Amino acid sequence: MTSDTIFFFSDAHLGAPVPGAPQWEKQCIRFFRTLPDRAEALYILGDLFDFWIEYRNAIRPEYFRVIHELRSLVDLGIPIHYFAGNHDFAFGPFITSTLGITVHPGHEETVLQGKRVHLFHGDGILRRDVGYRLLRSILRNRVNQSLFRLLPPAIGIPLASFFSATSRRYSDRSMNDESIDEYRAYARSYLEKGSDIVFLSHSHRAELSRWGEKVYCNTGAWMRTCNYATMTGGTVRLWRYREDGAAEEVPAVDRKQGSSAS
Repeated sequence: MTSDTIFFFSDAHLGAPVPGAPQWEKQCIRFFRTLPDRAEALYILGDLFDFWIEYRNAIRPEYFRVIHELRSLVDLGIPIHYFAGNHDFAFGPFITSTLGITVHPGHEETVLQGKRVHLFHGDGILRRDVGYRLLRSILRNRVNQSLFRLLPPAIGIPLASFFSATSRRYSDRSMNDESIDEYRAYARSYLEKGSDIVFLSHSHRAELSRWGEKVYCNTGAWMRTCNYATMTGGTVRLWRYREDGAAEEVPAVDRKQGSSAS
């Protein structure tokens, strides 16, 4: 790969108190250190952190190593775009000004390497997520976030950890085959509107599907399978970053034109 490759990944949930978390962080840092001289840009499609509360004078120490790596990439001239997830959306000047990362609060359509690309974390897509969509609007309200920051970190961080764990358990239970079909249907709807490529995450199910020249990629969950995607010359490929540092390609699935979501 050369420096004309864009990298996409998501759902590392760093800081989650679950088995395997230290290894996922180690792999994440190793992955970031492979990007200089290869990456045109890095797109984080949400939930890099298990939760993010940006206090003015407090950052969780568990995040220091990853934050350092992100800043190092920016210093090397690699743009980083961060699409807010359902665990890490309360960003402020530390991420944007201090680290130099561009934050996108929701879904966005842009042009990358000559392709029209739709990007979104993917939370709230499922039809049954009516309650969550209401909660999402409350949690992302700037006034409510400011009120939460009035809680001292010793209270606010454990409280946020509780809500994050609850959210992870709900997502694990809700992501069945029917749910994955809804994600494909969402992607198909944007592909039919004119997008060339749709990137989603959140489902924790890595997937690369093609309908002719149209592409849907879900970057899966770094916290489980260390998946990531690349885009070079407008071509998307899906990978798994192995423990030995090698990259194993995940084959794409060719789906019939004009078929249903699956």
